[in-house]
Amino acid sequence: MIDAGRPARREVENTWCPGCGNFGILVALEQALAELRFEPRRVCVVSGIGQAGKLPHYLRCNFLHGLHGRALPAAIGVRLVNPRLKVIAIGGDGDMYGEGGGPLLHAFRRNAGIACFVHNNGVYGLTKGQASPTSGSGAVTRATPQGSGMPAFNPVAAGLAMHGTFVARAFAGDIGHLTAMMVAALQHRGFGFIDVLQPCVTFNKVNAHQWYKQRVYDLAGDGHDPTDLTAAFGRAREWPDSGSERIPVGLFYTHQRPTYEEQVPSWQRVPAIDVQPDPARLRRALEELR
Repeated sequence: MIDAGRPARREVENTWCPGCGNFGILVALEQALAELRFEPRRVCVVSGIGQAGKLPHYLRCNFLHGLHGRALPAAIGVRLVNPRLKVIAIGGDGDMYGEGGGPLLHAFRRNAGIACFVHNNGVYGLTKGQASPTSGSGAVTRATPQGSGMPAFNPVAAGLAMHGTFVARAFAGDIGHLTAMMVAALQHRGFGFIDVLQPCVTFNKVNAHQWYKQRVYDLAGDGHDPTDLTAAFGRAREWPDSGSERIPVGLFYTHQRPTYEEQVPSWQRVPAIDVQPDPARLRRALEELR
């Protein structure tokens, strides 16, 4: 079992840049897992491709490192097969909001009992700083030297529009708050989503640590009601690109509805991990395909 004071980290070489916001996310996740006292063998972290996708390498638990943009389908599959696992999907903004944009929208809709933590740094960090879906309008990158002409994707607003049951945002520079948000998402019965604002010290010189610290504020201390969907949409629009000088973090909206697993009849009878294989049925199925 994970000790409250003992980090659940593998002793392997870390390849993130010094000062990367990913370190704060890793520490917060370690602390959240320790606080909840999850056994490492009962945790599975699923990731795609990118700098964020390396996070499972540094945790002492089960992990599945899959395809770019496909962490969520794999994570939901793991959850359906083995409901005894606490499943966490990890990815960056390019991974989850670009290549993985379709699976993300359907993950909100399905409401599977997993957590999803997205490292949002506004660039494709692994491939050297191209514009990502969350790069701001006018963002100058190697791929957009004259500035991006598109508005940034708003993952919080998208989650609200898809009736997400736990839609939150946090900042990697505030580890205490991020840890609390992760604990709440991991305890949520359904899809616990957190968009984590993560400074990239190498390729994104605009959205730096100090830039965020001057702007972020906690919704919980500002009178926000996380059961008010209309108010949540209003808060989700607060961003410098939209004329606001403040950026809200915290729980935007939460409600309860049946999870995806609860609506799968076979999952209710016997989880796949407990089903004994029947060689005769397999042979008959193979014969039908010949």
